[in-house]
Amino acid sequence: MKYDLNVLFVLRKAQSDKKGFAPIYLRITVNGERSELSVNRKIAPTKWDARLQRAVGRSESARALNDYLDSVEVQVKKNFNELLDKQMDISAGILRDMQTGKFVKEHTLITIFEANNKLVKQEEGSKYSRSTIDQYTTTLNRLKAFLKKECNCNDMLLTKLELTFIRRFEIFLKTEYNIHHNTIMKHLKQVKKVIHFAMEMGYLDRDPFLSHKTAYKNVSREFLTADELSRIETHTFRIKRLEQVKDVFLFVCYTGLAYSDLKTLTKNNLSKGIDGKTWIIYDRNKTSIQARIPLLPMAQALIDKYENDPECNADNKILPVKSNQKLNSYLAEIAELCEINKKLTMHIGRHTFATTVTLTNGVPIETVSKMLGHTSLKTTQIYSKVIDTKVAKEMDDLSKVFASK
Repeated sequence: MKYDLNVLFVLRKAQSDKKGFAPIYLRITVNGERSELSVNRKIAPTKWDARLQRAVGRSESARALNDYLDSVEVQVKKNFNELLDKQMDISAGILRDMQTGKFVKEHTLITIFEANNKLVKQEEGSKYSRSTIDQYTTTLNRLKAFLKKECNCNDMLLTKLELTFIRRFEIFLKTEYNIHHNTIMKHLKQVKKVIHFAMEMGYLDRDPFLSHKTAYKNVSREFLTADELSRIETHTFRIKRLEQVKDVFLFVCYTGLAYSDLKTLTKNNLSKGIDGKTWIIYDRNKTSIQARIPLLPMAQALIDKYENDPECNADNKILPVKSNQKLNSYLAEIAELCEINKKLTMHIGRHTFATTVTLTNGVPIETVSKMLGHTSLKTTQIYSKVIDTKVAKEMDDLSKVFASK
């Protein structure tokens, strides 16, 4: 809807006091509707210019009054633009109430999202990981871009949200950023969490997205085969940084650590387990679930290799872990040198531990789930679906059983 705003200052001469000073009123008109209120200032009618709607003269009192009236007019227009940006209803009465402080401001999506993100950030390290906080920030930025481009506004009232909004946002993410389905679902899930936060705070009495389902698609988890893992393990790199990255990657392959946990791992996380051997014990950054991992000989050998490394000892680290971006960049070089036709990343190391190193070799899925620090066995079962070699071996063994009968 189009709104026309007009702001005037008028003198009420009929209400002049005993000294002859008349009160000044602010007159706000929106689409022909008028509303007035006193600005709590008076002036002699002879000192007032009705055409300019300001005090005449260059005296200090005249300048002070005009500056004050200027500020009042600026505030009215600022409130008007704010309501316009948020697609809120606008009337002369609403603008008058905003000037007097009587207006009850309705809550909007972006302001609630920002309030939620602020609270989430306060719990960084205890309840939320850095990556989760970054996800909330990214979703907020995507939402702002959507509102600006598709809704022609900077914010929107919570009460105006409806099912079509999140469906349009889903299409926007798909067409504007060309991101995968599951990534889009993560953004939508973040928006829904903020809506639930608004409902808990009493800002919204219904869930506008209740009937919208955020369904994730099953995806294949890329991992290294035993042969590919062996190729990296037996390859010696002349460049020190590649050799170090190789060691860090192999350590992940033999422990299943996620990068976010690996980078915070210190020697304090190494303990003697029930078997008298070294275990890694830590709380996962993502889920806060405690993971307990008995070290395989290959992983222990890598720890021993860097036991006296000055760089590691300076930070009490067990390995020289670089940024995830650098590690993945160097892993691309390693993949090429080892003739591995896969996009090698640190997370593939975690998948390799779950598949090639443990499940394929008969480690029960419940044990693997515990070592990975998963909150649900269902998450771990994603890996078990892709181990064709294990299925083939088990069926071959079963065939031999039937043959012997």
